[in-house]
Amino acid sequence: MLVGHIISYSIVHSILVLSILLQRSIMSATDTKTVITLKGSVAIVSEFFFTAINSILYQRGIYTPETFRRESKYGLTVLTTTDDGLLQYLNNIMKQMETWLSHGNVQRLVVVVSGVDSGETLERWQFNVSVDDDKKKNADVKDENDAPVANSNAAPDTEIRSGSGSGNGGKTKSVKEVHNEIQAIIRQVTASVTFLPLLNEPCSFDLLVYTNKEAVVPKKWEDSDPQYIMNSQEVKLRSFTTSVHKVESMVTYKEADEWEL
Repeated sequence: MLVGHIISYSIVHSILVLSILLQRSIMSATDTKTVITLKGSVAIVSEFFFTAINSILYQRGIYTPETFRRESKYGLTVLTTTDDGLLQYLNNIMKQMETWLSHGNVQRLVVVVSGVDSGETLERWQFNVSVDDDKKKNADVKDENDAPVANSNAAPDTEIRSGSGSGNGGKTKSVKEVHNEIQAIIRQVTASVTFLPLLNEPCSFDLLVYTNKEAVVPKKWEDSDPQYIMNSQEVKLRSFTTSVHKVESMVTYKEADEWEL
């Protein structure tokens, strides 16, 4: 796949920033069925990224446990950071991701975990994003007509659907089904401590976004190398689809016996 940009956005811990809580577009379900729109799919994918990143940072000990609070989401108890700087950072990331996702410019998001002392990449959590072009076109039309937006706060039995509405029976999925798929991925992230090597040095993280060439990149973002891991091991995780976007996940890591301890 031809990649236009691999870009990262760096967090600066030395700058005091005000806490800006990540907000999500919320629309209550007024009917038992809601047709998913591109906007609704973007909100679901963005919220998943936010939750997955937080889970990785907590489970891998990148930030201390006392800087996280418990929340109920996807039928699970998830951990969300309370660190002001990190919240500001993730808020900026998700805002830009929503713009790129809306234009179909995101190919993948990668969470890179690196050793502070060694400078080596120890883990790469990769989330590949694909879009059904036909369904995206139909979703675009619905967005222009102000159709309802499916979101994670909708009723569990709310149905999300992609299709022209011409009676050809576009594939339907309930929000609960999507949540169940996302829940399985978050559970795998939580269980990662059982198969990933211990991180035996202080670690930092970077977020890399692979975009198409057409993507407009803000000045605060910069080109980055992929930060691959040589001779890595790979574990493929589950995937989920909103009927517009599909997200496939995996983690690659450096084996413990190759580390310089």
